[in-house]
Amino acid sequence: MLPRLLRTRALLRRGNMSQLNVIRRRAMIAAPKPGQVLMERRPDRELPDIEQGGMRWLRTIPIFLVVLVSSTLAIFNYQKSSSSVVSSTMYALRTSDKAREYLGDEIYFAHQMPWIWGEMNQLHGRIDIHFEVKGRKNSGTMRFTSHRPTRRGMFVTTEWSLTTKNGTKIDLLDEGDPFEGIELDAEEIKTVGRGSYAPNISS
Repeated sequence: MLPRLLRTRALLRRGNMSQLNVIRRRAMIAAPKPGQVLMERRPDRELPDIEQGGMRWLRTIPIFLVVLVSSTLAIFNYQKSSSSVVSSTMYALRTSDKAREYLGDEIYFAHQMPWIWGEMNQLHGRIDIHFEVKGRKNSGTMRFTSHRPTRRGMFVTTEWSLTTKNGTKIDLLDEGDPFEGIELDAEEIKTVGRGSYAPNISS
């Protein structure tokens, strides 16, 4: 009885192995070609070949970094150009007799998208900026430097000048420091753009 049972199990195992060999030897259907529409899904279809050069996206990393750095600089520059410091200096420049004598009327930024160079760190009491301006007569570069001696002290203007095209520096502080009595109203609405915001300057 036992030998017959073992012989039956051996035959069943051989039959299963032969069926597996038939499945393995079955031909696989070719993978679809690019643009070909599949009408049915089959488990015996070959997978498409993976295109070589999958690391081509690494070439775009430098472009991505350039765009990222440029965007970051543009955002910081916009914050500078729309700050109350730049707006105050532009207003004071328009009311300065020396500046109006050289630049003329209608004093604005020299470019439609101004670039504010230098440091503007009001938290640590350091401001040293310069940017190009123009009027009806001439154009030049305005520089404004101010610092805060103590943590809770007032800002002290150390330089406010206008450099002409030929390199001549016009000291605008000779007429007095217009930034000593600046009072900014916290509830006053500030209009951003081309230095149009004018703070309250008391004598």
